[in-house]
Amino acid sequence: MTIFYLLRHGEHALQGRIAAGRTPGIGLSERGRGEAAWAAERLASANIAAIYASPLERAQETAGIIGRHLDLPVTVRDDLSELDFGEWTGLTFDEIRKDARWQVWAAHRSVACIPGGETMREVQRRVVEAMMEMRETHPDDSIVMVSHGDVLRAALMFALAMPIDFYGRIEVATASVSTVRIDAHGIRVIAINERIPVA
Repeated sequence: MTIFYLLRHGEHALQGRIAAGRTPGIGLSERGRGEAAWAAERLASANIAAIYASPLERAQETAGIIGRHLDLPVTVRDDLSELDFGEWTGLTFDEIRKDARWQVWAAHRSVACIPGGETMREVQRRVVEAMMEMRETHPDDSIVMVSHGDVLRAALMFALAMPIDFYGRIEVATASVSTVRIDAHGIRVIAINERIPVA
């Protein structure tokens, strides 16, 4: 049995303002570092055997905080990287919403593609294949997978057998932990969106 702790990176300074996508150089905010520290405490008693993370700075910084707390190295996996936002990378969300293609993307993620970017089906395929590879490496371990909101939602929708168009029905907050178990009987979601208590 493999237990996956799906951890979204902590808050970054541009959170909610722009489509950061794969833009380099975007690290955690002070709040984001606090969120990551909470997640490290949350995972301290989970007998974690390995930590895997997206190559982007905000995910690496989050994973580094977890790794130092658990005394574990972080393994980078490109297939855990953020959704490729293509032409929308770096734009504000107000700017993106003015693009007529946004409405199609927002309503029909199962068939739509970001201009110059990825489809959600492509994202889901790469993250699920990554999880299957990790399961082969860790058939009886608990592991942490640090990634991004869109990527983790795609993984959770697969585990829940939900259509991709139901994307908006799952909340994956910054530094939240969702737990998925894979064993000989299949896949099961144990928890979704556990996060630091909101003051």
